[in-house]
Amino acid sequence: MDLMNMLGGVLQQYASGATPPAGQVEQHYDQATQALPSSTIANALSAAFRSDQTPAFSQIAGQLFGNSGSAQQATVLNTLLASAGPAVLSRILSSGNLPALSSILGNTGSSPQLTPAQAAQVPPEEIQHLANHVEQHDPSIVDQVSQIYAQHPTIVKTLGGAALSVAMAKIAQHVTHT
Repeated sequence: MDLMNMLGGVLQQYASGATPPAGQVEQHYDQATQALPSSTIANALSAAFRSDQTPAFSQIAGQLFGNSGSAQQATVLNTLLASAGPAVLSRILSSGNLPALSSILGNTGSSPQLTPAQAAQVPPEEIQHLANHVEQHDPSIVDQVSQIYAQHPTIVKTLGGAALSVAMAKIAQHVTHT
């Protein structure tokens, strides 16, 4: 049986609302990420990150950032900074809630490209705060972060079974409606 046929049966479980046996969600997510285009995974992650069945996007972003390597951290942080723009970034930095990021950037509101080493100095709590503000300014940040993490399924699995189940249900919805 090829991967797509096997995945079809798995996705039917999620589409019907059935709860998969404990411990299988990560395996199912692996199968989906191997068989489906990253754009499908990104769309499903975006829907899951916006779902009322998962924590707020900012919390998810902070958790994923904390579980990422420094290269992924830099990509996510630079994406957040670019999406914020200078005015929003200046306002957020002046609030005093981002001390590590403020010390890296200064209070200029500028948004240079941070290196992996610089990004690794920023704690997940600051990413959570930054993501919350950026999402209010630019809701498409959820889609942008989803596209980044669609390329890194191992990191997404650190969100746990509940969030992965929502993502799998969104994948099933997308696949069955296309």
